[in-house]
Amino acid sequence: MSSGKSSLVDGEINDNENVSDLEKNKMMSAGDSEEVRLENNIQLNRNGDDTTKTIKLYKRRWFIVLLFGSYSLCNSFQWIQYGIINNIFMRFYGVESFTIDWMSMIYMLTYIPFIFPVTWLLDKKGLRIIALVATAMNCAGTWIKVTSVRPDLFAVTMLGQFCCSLAQVFILGMPSKIASVWFGSEEVSTACSIGVFGNQLGIAIGFLVPPILVPNVEDMDQLAYHISIMFYITAGVATLLFLLVVIVFQERPELPPTQAQATARCIPPEQYSYTASILRLLRNKPFLLLILTYGLNVGCFYAVGTLLNRMIIEHYPGEELNAGRIGLTIVIAGMVGSLICGIWLDRTKTYKQTTLAVYLMSFVGMLVYAFTLSLGHLWVVFLTAGALGFFMTGYLPLGFEFGVELTYPECEGTSSGLLNCSAQVFGIIFTICQGKIIDNYGTLAGNIFLCVFLFIGSVLTGFIKSDLQRQKANQLAKAAEDGLLSGQQLGYGATALIKRLDSPSDSSQT
Repeated sequence: MSSGKSSLVDGEINDNENVSDLEKNKMMSAGDSEEVRLENNIQLNRNGDDTTKTIKLYKRRWFIVLLFGSYSLCNSFQWIQYGIINNIFMRFYGVESFTIDWMSMIYMLTYIPFIFPVTWLLDKKGLRIIALVATAMNCAGTWIKVTSVRPDLFAVTMLGQFCCSLAQVFILGMPSKIASVWFGSEEVSTACSIGVFGNQLGIAIGFLVPPILVPNVEDMDQLAYHISIMFYITAGVATLLFLLVVIVFQERPELPPTQAQATARCIPPEQYSYTASILRLLRNKPFLLLILTYGLNVGCFYAVGTLLNRMIIEHYPGEELNAGRIGLTIVIAGMVGSLICGIWLDRTKTYKQTTLAVYLMSFVGMLVYAFTLSLGHLWVVFLTAGALGFFMTGYLPLGFEFGVELTYPECEGTSSGLLNCSAQVFGIIFTICQGKIIDNYGTLAGNIFLCVFLFIGSVLTGFIKSDLQRQKANQLAKAAEDGLLSGQQLGYGATALIKRLDSPSDSSQT
């Protein structure tokens, strides 16, 4: 037996006062057999471990994730409600197209500086406080916009959109956190997909409803009336969701849903450092590659969504309503893709293979969309946009869940926050650059610009090492029935410890 393994076993034996000499001798004679070590540690925990946790799934978990999805829907609806009728708001407020683009891009810009304090708050105060702040800010933003329906009050409507964009920082990275805290290991990816589903459904409604509620009429008073109706409906929904969160949203279940969560609850607060957690994540090479590739993919999606109205109107003048329907098609197809990918991950655990396949198909879908947009047939655009959305939007929960697997036992909100931060940075860059390219060279050149970066992201995804730490932790705990080590031992050194317990061939899995 190697000296490293010997010292680890000696530490485990000495930490357990109830182990008999016979059991110690049996454990030391096991040689290099990991299976025998696991069996003996099961006996150690049966005889004297006081950190055993009962695992239980609560029916309430479905209500929690659906409530989260609902207020995420309300917030994401507002991301695109200006951009999809870009030309109408330009005329109403008397501003340029690029200014209206910023009504969507402000969601991306706000996220970048605020994500780190928000993830710190999540670690210190928990999910309920995050949910309360998110819905309160979203509600306040909607009512500010209700007061802004006058051509001279563009600054007020921008303030309302800023409040909603700030609320998004408390929402966007939470699906993986809620899934991990509330759901079992065999349904966690599906639950994450449902959380993302709410966000995408909001974007879908944002593509569909504004062109219906706000028709392109010439009379400014009539236009103001239609805009106010849209704002009042949004404010009413946001207020109702805020009250529901105040009354029923729960921090976490009484008992953990998985062994990994049981272990995470055993970590003493004094052992956790938010700064150290960020530094560990930034030293995690597979996760750094994922941050880059996730940002490239989702940044492209943000650019397409923000500029969709401009692209459609350029080739199909007067088709504002169909521009919204095409956006709806993109997102609805993506929601189907998200759910299918989530269920697939829960059944197969093939995180890297699925992520790479979906990324490649996003690249192919973007190529097909780029070269068919100008053919003059709207039905072709609907088909190609749907195929693009199925893979590009379906990629969102894959990135979240792959990130959690690569970074366990770090906080899920922190890893998701870094992924989304990358997406916002690339989203701003791609939206500005593609918009300028469309203005100067046309939509085909703008879309090819995005295709180049999707191809780069596909190649880089192939280099991500599939080191699934959360799966290893669950398998280790399951093999030992009640946990291999005590909660204190399985602290933030858990990742390194699991690697030591795995054979070299396992840890190099790709």
